[in-house]
Amino acid sequence: MKPTLRQDTVLLLALGAALLLLLLTLAAPLVAPYDPAAGSLDTRLLDPGTAGHLLGTDGQGRDVLSRLIWAARASLVGGLVPVLLATVLGTLLGVAAGLGGRVTEQALLRSLDVLYAFPGVLLAIAVATLLRPGLGATVLALSVVLTPAVARVGFTEVRRIRTAEYLEAARVGGAGPFELAVRQVLPVVAPVVLVYASSLVGLAVVYAAGLSFLGLGVAPPTAEWGAMLDELRPALLTHPWVAVQPAVVILLVSVLFNTLGERLRRRLGDSGAHLPAVTR
Repeated sequence: MKPTLRQDTVLLLALGAALLLLLLTLAAPLVAPYDPAAGSLDTRLLDPGTAGHLLGTDGQGRDVLSRLIWAARASLVGGLVPVLLATVLGTLLGVAAGLGGRVTEQALLRSLDVLYAFPGVLLAIAVATLLRPGLGATVLALSVVLTPAVARVGFTEVRRIRTAEYLEAARVGGAGPFELAVRQVLPVVAPVVLVYASSLVGLAVVYAAGLSFLGLGVAPPTAEWGAMLDELRPALLTHPWVAVQPAVVILLVSVLFNTLGERLRRRLGDSGAHLPAVTR
C-alpha cells in the first residue's frame, strides 16, 4: 500500500528542505553575515572555521558563506524560471500535438525532435553563445533545452487519453478544440507534467551553474554558484576546502530537487510510470 503524504518521510523532508532553501534565499539580506561584494586583500583565502568567517573567504577576501547565500538567488532563478517556462510552453505544444490533426502532430513533434537530438549541454551552450552573457541568456538557453522533453511528456499523456469515452462524449456534445483542451485534457495532463517538471529543477540548476562557469551565464562580480566555482578554481590546489564549497552546494541542491521529483513521481503511481528519466 502506498504511504500517505504524512507517512512519506523522505518527501516531507525534501519539501521542507526546498522550502527552507527558498526562504533562506528570500531572506539573504537578513541572514548573510557580510556584504557579498565587500572584501579585503588582508583577509583573502581564509580557511573554513576562521573566526568571523565560518566558510572562509575567497581570493578577494569576500566571505564565502555570504556569497553562497546571495548566490542562491541567481542560481535558483536560473533553475526554476526555465523549468516554469518550459512547463508552460511544453504543455501547450504537447496538447496541441496530441489534439491536432496528423499534420499538426508531425510538424510539431519533428520540430521538437530536432532540438531534442542535441545533447542538452551543447544546445544550452550554443543558444547562450548567441546571446549577451547574463541571467537572461541562462533562462532562455535552458528554456529551449527543457521544452522538448516536457512537450514529449505532455504529448504522450494526451495520446493516452485522447480516445477516452469522456472525450468522445464531449466532442459529441459540441465541445470545440479549445474547450476540450482546457476543460477535459489539461486537468489530466497537468499533474503528470508538473511532477516531471519538478525533476528537471536539479538539472537546470546544474546547467545554469555550468553556463556561468564557462562565462556564458551570470558574470562576476554577481554572486552565483557556477561563477563562484570559476573564481575559486585557481585556489583548488592551495585551498581546496574553500574552492570546492560552491560545487558541494550545487550537488546538494541538485540531489534535493531530484529526490523531490522522484518522490512525487512515486506518489503519482501508475500514471507516472511512463515518465522518462531525466538524462539530458
